[in-house]
Amino acid sequence: MLYLGGSGRSGTTLIARVIGQLPGYVAVGEVREIWRERSGRHRLCGCGLPFDECPFWQRVGDEAFGGWSTVDRESVEEMVSALNWRGALGQLRPGADRGPALPPPLAELLSRLYAGITAAAGNRTIVDTSKGPPYGVALSLVGPIDLRAVQVVRDIRGITYSWCKEVKQPATLRGRARSHKLAAVASSRWLVHNSVMEILRRRVPSAELRYERFVSDARTELMRVMGDLGVPVRSDQLEFLSETSVTLGVDHTLEGNDNRHAIGEVPLRVDDAWRRGLPLPLAAQVTAMTWPMLVRYGYA
Repeated sequence: MLYLGGSGRSGTTLIARVIGQLPGYVAVGEVREIWRERSGRHRLCGCGLPFDECPFWQRVGDEAFGGWSTVDRESVEEMVSALNWRGALGQLRPGADRGPALPPPLAELLSRLYAGITAAAGNRTIVDTSKGPPYGVALSLVGPIDLRAVQVVRDIRGITYSWCKEVKQPATLRGRARSHKLAAVASSRWLVHNSVMEILRRRVPSAELRYERFVSDARTELMRVMGDLGVPVRSDQLEFLSETSVTLGVDHTLEGNDNRHAIGEVPLRVDDAWRRGLPLPLAAQVTAMTWPMLVRYGYA
């Protein structure tokens, strides 16, 4: 299984869907969200059908549990929500024992869930974009799951601009304060998510992928990343990729941004609107907060 981890708004939905076009792979979105009531009732699958009407996800439930009705969704969500940063860092500290650290019921449930997805997908390799490092650490502790991790990194200023677009441009002091708080939260999450993903990558086969490089040269970056993961692909398996676009089929993806519904030719281009649209005070704030890691990832 490939686990795409990192900070939100890093392009994982698109990257996972591109990987999912490879022979033997299937992109299924943010599996961690499957237990939330809003995913099971009110969110559409990438195929356009509600989750509880999608034939693929109904097959998953049948394969894994004999039907979704047999699972107490609320209690499972409580167990998954209890996966926290303290526990993840404890498992990743030097010398930590990789023995059974998860509650046995949760470990068994995750094992059955991913086995069910694999079976419903015709034994293809799962590409999961749940992103959160604590959940990725949990998956690395489930024995039957052969986990490989991809750390997806995007310039924090682009991420901040993406979040700010959902906040009306501040015309008041209160509005400016809200934007600065949002920038501080986004920066903190970016630092923590990427730091923990770097530690997780020491425990499982892994690769680092920068969003900007991927959309600039997807063929080269995809071949490099898959090679780093120990599952190389050939150039003749990338006919769905051109220099400037990707041709996508129907994917049964959970959560993620709206491009999970896109079908057909989708352009690949660097989204650097933040250079013109991110207010200078916010750009300065996030740059100052994240400067060492910006330099580390080549964004200085």
